[in-house]
Amino acid sequence: MCIRGALAIKPDMERTADPFFFGYGSLVNRATHVYAPVRAARARGWARIWRGTSLRQVAYLSAIEAPGVEIEGLIAPVPGGDWAALDKREAAYGRHNLQEVDHDLPGPAEVMIYKVEPEHVAEGGTHPILLSYLDVVVQGYLREFGAAGVARFFETTGGWDMGVLDDRAAPRYPRAQVTSDRERGMVDAALRDLGVGFR
Repeated sequence: MCIRGALAIKPDMERTADPFFFGYGSLVNRATHVYAPVRAARARGWARIWRGTSLRQVAYLSAIEAPGVEIEGLIAPVPGGDWAALDKREAAYGRHNLQEVDHDLPGPAEVMIYKVEPEHVAEGGTHPILLSYLDVVVQGYLREFGAAGVARFFETTGGWDMGVLDDRAAPRYPRAQVTSDRERGMVDAALRDLGVGFR
């Protein structure tokens, strides 16, 4: 799927009623949630980063402000602005208004992005990336944006020095999915190219 840029919004166009979330990690994998319809989108001025936190011993994938960088993802409406279920899922994150987002909605919309709040960030200690979590994210990007989208995901994500915990045999990620040989192979190849170590 190719995004050609933001739709020009005329001043008199009616605002979309429901707010939207911008998913840039596991929320790109439609199998992990029930929100619909989803649309491809692009957030400008943001990147992704693996974060250690004081909340658990493994890493969270977070968004981070990054001028000049843009990331692909999906947006979907949150019916009636009822954020309770999504906020529970994203309990480690704060919800923030996304100012620069390209989409093909027929009018302007409120779009929110989740990121780990500074008070939860833990710089020290060991917080490896769950391989089962990464597999889910990459599966979503491959389905939505193809192999080139997977490559862009790795290029616009930092924090790989956290290392990876191989939990594929017994996934610890609560929304783990069945992945194909191709999907797992793409993850493994990208990690080798990045020189990411396993813990």
